[in-house]
Amino acid sequence: MALKPVTEEFINELKLVLSSGAMLAVPDNYLSEPRSRWRGISSILVLPQNVKEVSAIVSLANAQNIPIIPYGGGTGLVGGQIQDKGPSGILLSLERMNKITSLNLDENVITVEAGVILSNLRDEAEKVKRIFPLSLASEGTAQIGGNLATNAGGVNVLRYGSTRNLCLGLEVVFADGSIWNGLSRLHKDNTGYDLKNLIIGSEGTLGIITAATMKLFSKPLEHTVALIAVKSPKDALRLLSETKDYFGETISAFELINKMGIDFFNETKVEVKVPFSNIPEWMVLLDIGHTGRNSAEKNANDYFENILNSGLAVDGVLAENVGQQNDLWALRENIPEANRRIGSVSSHDISLPLSTVSKFIDEARVEISKLGNFRINCFGHLGDGNLHFNIFPNKGEKREEYNHIRPEIKTIIHDLVHLHGGSVSAEHGIGRLKINDLVKYSDPIKLKLNKSIKAVMDPKGILNPGVIFESNQ
Repeated sequence: MALKPVTEEFINELKLVLSSGAMLAVPDNYLSEPRSRWRGISSILVLPQNVKEVSAIVSLANAQNIPIIPYGGGTGLVGGQIQDKGPSGILLSLERMNKITSLNLDENVITVEAGVILSNLRDEAEKVKRIFPLSLASEGTAQIGGNLATNAGGVNVLRYGSTRNLCLGLEVVFADGSIWNGLSRLHKDNTGYDLKNLIIGSEGTLGIITAATMKLFSKPLEHTVALIAVKSPKDALRLLSETKDYFGETISAFELINKMGIDFFNETKVEVKVPFSNIPEWMVLLDIGHTGRNSAEKNANDYFENILNSGLAVDGVLAENVGQQNDLWALRENIPEANRRIGSVSSHDISLPLSTVSKFIDEARVEISKLGNFRINCFGHLGDGNLHFNIFPNKGEKREEYNHIRPEIKTIIHDLVHLHGGSVSAEHGIGRLKINDLVKYSDPIKLKLNKSIKAVMDPKGILNPGVIFESNQ
């Protein structure tokens, strides 16, 4: 069914159902995205302040076949928050729906509106001596609704899982304007199909998430944070296995860092404290949250003595206080900012079976070298097999000089990922960037069923057209 642009008549109808200040001309910063790959064309920005207003907006848009583009913090990296073609539609931001509506410490659950900023949710948990473990580089801007819509990952997936694993219930407005009140606090509910997990990760194409009930966790009594130098990704994976054997399920993060990332800090003037005078080629940032008392120091010292004596680690730094822990984490957290300042030719958010990670890295480096002399910064969440394998120009060159071979680079990397049984989208989603990849690499039955679900839940195709599936417009 053909979509239609926003009209003056439609705007007047919206004014009748929205509160004051809920509709604006779209500010320029809402029409761009972090990588400057797309430019938005949305006609109006709507800022509802409750779920009833969201329902009214969606009902009117559905009746007139007008596209709706859900907008969270605007930090997505695959273009899911930008309408770049078709009849200009509504940009729907839930930023005014930013209340924490309930907190139950006995159950360790918190219910929040979708516009709550992730860092604010984490701070709220901290106030009551709990943690909300989802942690991202963009957490000061990203909103929990967007985190759920993309099933965001982050650095703590190894211990706590992705956003999907942290969610107990949702409130959602569907394409016809109906409201699903699914804000359950249950950990077990086998009553039919799992609608919650269908909506999580659907990138705003099946419904608008307006609120969520999320899990909180007990705060670890102590943390061990260390930066360990290893000879290769293969040794890093052996180290992961040894660390799991030693510390069990208390490992919060196991992050792979390459020397190129440290070099980029120096080149881009990103200020971080590097604890090694001679930067190793490969490093692992390890974070362990201890729940038992008086055991952290002994466990950590024994562990490091063992891995150093075995030769699995060639060097290492163990943080002795919170300040040093923060300094070590700053190395990992600032990698995306340094990368942004350099400007990548092609970036890849991929996941692989752990046993194939090392072979993939070696093969990908060889294949990319055949195209020219590039710099590669490979880093990521090694504990769960999620790598960011990013290709950069040499110093003094601009990424735009290589626009003509970006598609070839992406094809080489994604073909290799698929060959090794991996995924071309680990934690960023499909958006508008990877629509063709989804068609190329997905199981055809899965793709067919996904399209059928979209057709049933959004028959007019008004919800984020052009995301995940090619728009007919």
